Amino acid sequence: MKPFSDVVVAGGGPCGCFTAFNLANHGVDVTVFEEHKEIGVPSHCAGHLSIRGLERLGLHGLHSPIVENKYCGAVFHSPNGKQFRIRFSSPVTCSVNRTLFDKYVAETAEKAGVRLLRGSRVESLIIEDEYVRGVAVKRDNSGTVENVSAKIVVDAEGIGSRFLRQAGLQVPNRDLIVNAIQTEVENVTDTESDMVEVFLGRQYARGFYGWLMPKTDGKAKLGLATNSGNPERFLQRLMLKHPTASPRLRKARILSKSFHPITLGGPLPRTCTNGFLAVGDAASQVKPTTGGGVIFGMTCSKIAAQVAHEALRKNDLSLGFLVEYQKGCQRLWGFDVRFMLRIRRMLNAVSDAKIDSAIDFCSKAGLDKTLQEFGDVDLQGRSFLRMLGRPRSVPAFLYLFLLYLSTKH
Repeated sequence: MKPFSDVVVAGGGPCGCFTAFNLANHGVDVTVFEEHKEIGVPSHCAGHLSIRGLERLGLHGLHSPIVENKYCGAVFHSPNGKQFRIRFSSPVTCSVNRTLFDKYVAETAEKAGVRLLRGSRVESLIIEDEYVRGVAVKRDNSGTVENVSAKIVVDAEGIGSRFLRQAGLQVPNRDLIVNAIQTEVENVTDTESDMVEVFLGRQYARGFYGWLMPKTDGKAKLGLATNSGNPERFLQRLMLKHPTASPRLRKARILSKSFHPITLGGPLPRTCTNGFLAVGDAASQVKPTTGGGVIFGMTCSKIAAQVAHEALRKNDLSLGFLVEYQKGCQRLWGFDVRFMLRIRRMLNAVSDAKIDSAIDFCSKAGLDKTLQEFGDVDLQGRSFLRMLGRPRSVPAFLYLFLLYLSTKH
């Protein structure tokens, strides 16, 4: 087996490249194998990211054309057309061009010294004596498979789960995966350029929601996900029949479309074993409420790099040491993930009629003023706790608690 790098990363998406970037900053020799010849292609994700989350990652300097638009809030639409709006005083989220964003993260990693080999598909792990010792790689579509060694292998392949199974780890629960369609459209009318729109309801986006994200070039990102049925048919129904969406989308023209799964079950119970770590979508590091995984996964990737560097320094590549990665992610995200999972279960159980009622109540009760104190769209559990102390929050939270109880029967 050919010696290659101290660390090999399978997958050149943002989580894989960010792991590699942080390892390289620690002086680790690291190689990323990316199966596609071009980073960020094909693109599937809508690229809706929190600005505060980007700042925490040190990526606050992004500008156009990577950043397509910034948003000060959202409009939530119920199945029968009721609306609830929340607007912040300054932008809280942004839309990024995922192809350009992925390229930026990859180029940043390469400038730090990462070896990034495009057109190189990792076929399998190499396991010896219960340790992951390297990978088998097919490079440049040559058909020839080369075995390369590494002290640690990082799985950043995405939701495919090939390497998790080989490493003997649990894979994401298929029952908690939704299938999404993402499109770019033109000829959308009556949009607010600095507001995202969210469409709720089983008849339009069963088990998730739909979204409309205006861009500054007059186009928009439109998509949804569903836990059953064909997402493309749900999108057609949203565009043609939704009481508030259809008047503005009926004449919209779809310029491009893509499909991708989203895991909503929260992080896997184990994301590492001897000589092996999983990051990003591969580890189900995705917010159960919104399906956002870029900020979540890249934050965990930074922890993975810290633990991997320390493991190499101490020459201890065992699960007993690498489990510190798991613990670090749990300390950072554990409470918030538990909160988001409860919210996801409630949203999946509530009927369209109750969604209509809840949106109507939130609008009439002035909940928008309370939610303006929702400090962080990533750390949602902690933001919720901070709001509990506000007197004007009590009626709204009592209502939402009763709604939650009603879904338990």
